[in-house]
Amino acid sequence: MNEYGGALLPRLLTAPEVDELRALYDADDVFRATVDMGRHRFGEGQYKYLDTPYPEPVERLKQALYPRLLTIARDWWTKLGRDPIWPDTLDEWLAMCHAAGQTKSTAILLKYGERDWNALHRDLYGDLVFPLQVVINLSNPGVDHTGGEFLLLEQRPRAQSRGTAFLLPQGHGYVFTTRDRPVESKRGWSAAPIRHGVSAVRSGERITLALVFHDAA
Repeated sequence: MNEYGGALLPRLLTAPEVDELRALYDADDVFRATVDMGRHRFGEGQYKYLDTPYPEPVERLKQALYPRLLTIARDWWTKLGRDPIWPDTLDEWLAMCHAAGQTKSTAILLKYGERDWNALHRDLYGDLVFPLQVVINLSNPGVDHTGGEFLLLEQRPRAQSRGTAFLLPQGHGYVFTTRDRPVESKRGWSAAPIRHGVSAVRSGERITLALVFHDAA
């Protein structure tokens, strides 16, 4: 995390949980919104915002991951001279988001077909932001799809930008920065902005679950 702004996590979902979440994509009653990425010039493909209450695997993952990511978030913000405002529990943090008018759910299922891709972006959604998020591949790379690498692009201080690409195993998570990461130099700590996206899927279908830990305005 400290070196690249992202890191591969162990397997977070069992095979039955992966199948359960993939099957949800065609359900009509579990989503609050559907976004056509091409229409909005976000790339090509489609994603859907899960409505609350979340399916059990999604809620369990968010509750389990938040306190583990909180340590990194507080350390990063302290290094950057920012106020680490996040409380100890996810429920308390979401209550703060809702009080500030950020009440819309942000867990997403994303579906990419052949030639689909996701433009480099940040999932900020409002003034209150948790600086880390997690994506989980629900498809099996090399079997269900080729291509579709997860991308990070870091704008380095006084240097050219650096790109990294990761192919995520099925059921595994990847944790990455929502906005930036602290970079140390002789002058102290500075923030290196980072955006994320997905490279073009060359064949097959890629479905992922994205977990954002702040709600949207």
